[in-house]
Amino acid sequence: MAQKDTVKSILNAAEELFSERGFAETSLRNITTKAGVNLAAVNYHFGSKKELIQAVFARFLGPFSEQLEENLAHLESGLPGRVPAMEELLLLLSQTALSSGYHDSPRRLGIFMRLLGLAYSQGQGHLRRFLQKEYGRVFNIYMKLVTAATPELSDEERFWRIHFMLGATVFTLSGADSLSAMAEYDLGKGSDIAQVVDKLVPFLAAGVNAPHR
Repeated sequence: MAQKDTVKSILNAAEELFSERGFAETSLRNITTKAGVNLAAVNYHFGSKKELIQAVFARFLGPFSEQLEENLAHLESGLPGRVPAMEELLLLLSQTALSSGYHDSPRRLGIFMRLLGLAYSQGQGHLRRFLQKEYGRVFNIYMKLVTAATPELSDEERFWRIHFMLGATVFTLSGADSLSAMAEYDLGKGSDIAQVVDKLVPFLAAGVNAPHR
């Protein structure tokens, strides 16, 4: 197996097993068995399990963050004298995700969303540090625009609403294929991943913009 194919096989196996079992519950032996490689190959290409976890996220977030940075620059160039609406910012985020290769692969989007949820729910301090170091700059730009779009919210209230929004997004998109099947059964009308996102965005925006009691 060529080195490029070996790396791809290891990453494919790792992201599926991590998303199904969690980080702590997935061993390198589980990954090598699924990928059809030996442990030496994992050590050679990634060095450790922590670095493999980081590489799984980088494969998703590298192209996404590059595209997001370009889209944010384009958005900001047209902003003088205007504050973006929350729904506009969420649409930008969703369109970036779909254009980064997930439109035709809802299963991979679901895997990534489950991994993102695990990054928050499982004790992976190294992963949070890695994500902040590699992608913090572009997401800080995005969050500054979110703050500008929600001036009526305190920092505390904004914090909670952003994380509630993230939770709803992870839950919905990690099972988008199952949700589409349920809609087809119950409503007689299926939905692809883009249609699910179109329905999700205004719901999230309304939640973020809801009056504070």
